[in-house]
Amino acid sequence: EYLNQVVTKYAETIVSKSPLTLKIGKEAFYAQAEMGLSDAYDYAARVMVENMLARDAEEGIGAFIGKRKPEWIGE
Repeated sequence: EYLNQVVTKYAETIVSKSPLTLKIGKEAFYAQAEMGLSDAYDYAARVMVENMLARDAEEGIGAFIGKRKPEWIGE
């Protein structure tokens, strides 16, 4: 029972995030696994810039500042 509550809590947290950001992050995680450390850091830096330029990043920041729930658009 306790395990189900913990898993549900984390699952709800994950699904409340931007689907685009989750997709970008998951793809980056698996791509980095095959790289050396230096290449992985360079790749991650590029991915973070790409993520911050997305419209969902703007929405997330605006929602945080406005103390409201974000409305993700997947772009």
